[in-house]
Amino acid sequence: MEQINNYISQHKDRFISELIELLKLPSISADSAFSHDVLETAKMVQQSLINAGCDQTEICETKGYPVVYAEKMVDPNLPTILVYGHYDVQPPDPINLWDSPPFEPVIKKTELHPDGAIFARGACDDKGQMYMHVKAVEFMIKNNQLPCNVKFMIEGEEEVGSDSLADFLHDNKEKLSNDIILISDTGMIANDVPSITTGLRGLSYVEVEVTGPNRDLHSGIYGGAVPNPINVLAKMIASLHDNDHHITVPHFYDKVVVVSKAEREEMAKAPFNLEEYKKALDIGDVMGEKGFTTSERYSIRPTLDVNGIWGGYTGEGAKTVIASKAYAKISMRLVPHQDPDEITDLFSKHFESIAPKGVKVKVTPHHGGLPYVTNMDSIGYKAAAKAYETTFGRTPIPERTGGSIPIVALFEQVLGSKTILMGFGLDSDAIHSPNEHFGVWNYLKGIETIPYFYKYYTELYS
Repeated sequence: MEQINNYISQHKDRFISELIELLKLPSISADSAFSHDVLETAKMVQQSLINAGCDQTEICETKGYPVVYAEKMVDPNLPTILVYGHYDVQPPDPINLWDSPPFEPVIKKTELHPDGAIFARGACDDKGQMYMHVKAVEFMIKNNQLPCNVKFMIEGEEEVGSDSLADFLHDNKEKLSNDIILISDTGMIANDVPSITTGLRGLSYVEVEVTGPNRDLHSGIYGGAVPNPINVLAKMIASLHDNDHHITVPHFYDKVVVVSKAEREEMAKAPFNLEEYKKALDIGDVMGEKGFTTSERYSIRPTLDVNGIWGGYTGEGAKTVIASKAYAKISMRLVPHQDPDEITDLFSKHFESIAPKGVKVKVTPHHGGLPYVTNMDSIGYKAAAKAYETTFGRTPIPERTGGSIPIVALFEQVLGSKTILMGFGLDSDAIHSPNEHFGVWNYLKGIETIPYFYKYYTELYS
């Protein structure tokens, strides 16, 4: 512990400045206007892995953005850890809600981050957390402390559904062979309450289009006589939940695993203050499915949410128009045994069936992924728990999270590998939102903790 702490103390400023340079690149995979920046980010990630001491690095082309691969093989008889992360980021919109430009990183002190937090798009999701692994491996290689083999697979399409990753996995199964996959793309409960993510929800993401008249119409001449797609869409969306906030899509819950009372009681031991939760979000009250607590609603229950809705005139001033079309983007978070393709099909059929005769409906699937649950009896989980105990001084709490990392289930299907999720961000870090940030303390704590996972995993493996 003293050796790694000394190394972090000696190189702290460099670790932070390197991350800041990485965060300056707007690697927005969802917008083709930034394709050059995405590719430049891949090159920067590759160079960082070379500098860390990896023996082999390459930028692997895919049908989309490339995967950065690297490895440091110590001994074929030792276990191999495959580190996964992503270098692409979410769009920063709405820009006007950022306190500082999203790609001009700044360090500011906050109540939760008295040592300062780095504010920038991608700071926590996932450049900051991915880069912890690069620096942790740098420490182990430079100080002859790497106890096993390590491989890196850092992709550039996670924020748009990892469309190219399945083919990459199938085409490179031997290259990517490993004993366990390590990911930091999740969070923990608090800086003094470490936790390990043991479950991820799956995802079904669709876009819906409602078409009424064949052109935009004058609302005075036609208003009240023809179907208004925006009004119709709003009513259709409102019908997707009943008064108990239960999703009304037929058969949506057929395969939902009911979590046992004992497990729910164990989950309830995690610290959670409802009043602080509401205060932090500036809301008067919570809302969700009847019969479940707030923490259960965002972790072990499926959801359906509108992520965006638009149509008609939204510019400055007034334009009295009945729009020809209205649109919405809808995501459904899924729990174990729910299949994203099946849920997408159920939703599409239901949404089309509830449309009035005066409009036409089109449902376009985007991307999805299966849910995932970690076995807490595995040596991977035990090694992660022991690593947290070493650096935090307390046993981490197992926690299911509401987020989705679709490729985790894919890793198990294609590579036959289990995944350990060691996140160091906080719920308050505003990932996917304006003013995303990552605590300097959290960043350095991750660099300190990760080498212990390598140490304990190797010991338990043998």
